[in-house]
Amino acid sequence: MIELHFAPGACSFVPHVALEIIKARTGEDFSPRLIKLHKGEQRTPEYLALNPDGQVPMLSVGGQPLTQIVAICDYLDRRYPQAGLLPSENWARAQAMSQLAWMNNTAHPTFTHVFMPHKFTDNEAAQAELKRFNALQFRKHLERVQDWIKNANPFWHGEQPTFHDAYAFTLLRWGGYAGIDPDSLPALKAFAERVAAAPAVAAAIARERIALDTYKKA
Repeated sequence: MIELHFAPGACSFVPHVALEIIKARTGEDFSPRLIKLHKGEQRTPEYLALNPDGQVPMLSVGGQPLTQIVAICDYLDRRYPQAGLLPSENWARAQAMSQLAWMNNTAHPTFTHVFMPHKFTDNEAAQAELKRFNALQFRKHLERVQDWIKNANPFWHGEQPTFHDAYAFTLLRWGGYAGIDPDSLPALKAFAERVAAAPAVAAAIARERIALDTYKKA
C-alpha cells in the first residue's frame, strides 16, 4: 500500500491528485496521511526520521520513504504508466518533466519568498522587500503558466488531468496569498476551475478542504 503524507493546499496536492487518478484508472487505492504543518507535525522525531527535511509531500512505499515532488511524480508515472500521468513518447515526456521541474524549482520557491520571507532573513524591512519583489516575479510565473495552457484541450496533456494540471491549480491558488486576484488571469482561472471539476481533482480538493479562493477566507 502506498501512503501519501500531505498538507492541505501544499504542493503535496500534486501527487494527491495523481493518486486519485491512479485509483480511478487502476483500482489501486492509497492511504492519505494528513500532516498538520501549523501544528509542527512535520518536525516530530517520527516524521523527521523518515523525512529529515521536514516537508511534504512524502510517499511511503512498503515502508520506504520517497521525498521531493519531481521524484515522486516520476516514480508514480513509471509504476503506473496506464494512468497516463505523463506523455509516453520520450521527447514529449522530457519536455513535460522540464515544465514540472520549473514549476517546482522556480515558481514554487518564488512563492516561498512571499509566503515565508522569515526563512531567508530576520530583518523585517528585508522581509517586506522580499515579499514585494517576489510577488511581482510570481505573477510573471503565473503568466507563463497561462501561456502554456492556452491550447489545453481540455487539460494540459489532453483528455484527463495530470501532475501539471494539479500544479497549475496550486500555483494559481497560491497567487491569492501573493495579492494576485485569479480574475486578473482569466484564461488560467477558467482552466483551474475546469481542472477542479474533474472527479479525481475534486476528490483531493474535498479531502484537503481547499478552494481556489481559500485565501479570501484566511
